[in-house]
Amino acid sequence: MNRMRRIGMLAIIALSIVNGQLSIVNAQTTAYADTAIFQGVNIRIDLLTPILEPARTGWHTYDVEMAVNVRLKNRFFPTFEFGHAGRFLQEKDATTPLYDGSGQFARIGLDLNPLKKHPEQRSVFLIGVRAGTGWQQLHTHTLLAVNPRGEWIADAWGEVMAGVQVNIVKGFNMGWAIRMKFLFTTNSHGELTTPYYIPGFGYRNEMNWGFNYYIGYAF
Repeated sequence: MNRMRRIGMLAIIALSIVNGQLSIVNAQTTAYADTAIFQGVNIRIDLLTPILEPARTGWHTYDVEMAVNVRLKNRFFPTFEFGHAGRFLQEKDATTPLYDGSGQFARIGLDLNPLKKHPEQRSVFLIGVRAGTGWQQLHTHTLLAVNPRGEWIADAWGEVMAGVQVNIVKGFNMGWAIRMKFLFTTNSHGELTTPYYIPGFGYRNEMNWGFNYYIGYAF
């Protein structure tokens, strides 16, 4: 009987020690989550722009893009966005297009999550800024007569944006972003080299807007 009591006491002591060790580990894990700077990378693909852009312009327009952001302390999100876009117009039975411009674009910026949330919370509200540039090979009916290969031109702009990124399951997330864009290169081209459409910016104007709907995966 005394032996059974001793075994019971030893078992209780052992369980207490294990429980104490687990509590320490949990506390350390929580402390690490609270202080860790780098908390992962998220890759997103835009689903809406390839549908929205042709509907807005009425021209033959295409736009594909993706984005990568880094999560720092669940508050700061350095972001890099890039893609390919183009636009062309051709009259019926014409042998050459009246207008044809296509190329790449890139944006770099920083998003901020203003809401105070637990570091492990993956759904965030974001506000941010971007610096963007797009470069394209432009053909017009005049340029084609002089230079069939067209001419490469570049534009630059700035953006302010707001959006959300909502965790779905097992790292997958969805979200949207609305942007206001401000063109910097308003008078940088000649009459024959001023594009109607700028990759990554949209229809050429001093101010433009954009809307993206993303699906992504967080590592």
